[in-house]
Amino acid sequence: MRDIITFECTKCKRRNYTSTKNKKTTTERLEFKKFCNHCRVHTPHKETR
Repeated sequence: MRDIITFECTKCKRRNYTSTKNKKTTTERLEFKKFCNHCRVHTPHKETR
């Protein structure tokens, strides 16, 4: 049931991170503050489909 999701930087729109989540228990999109290597700063990363 766990699916692979990718996280996209909200500034430069590059996909930097991947993770897994259970889509039955967590239906909303995740958002974390992660380090972007292209922007060289911590930015919010949102889940993409």
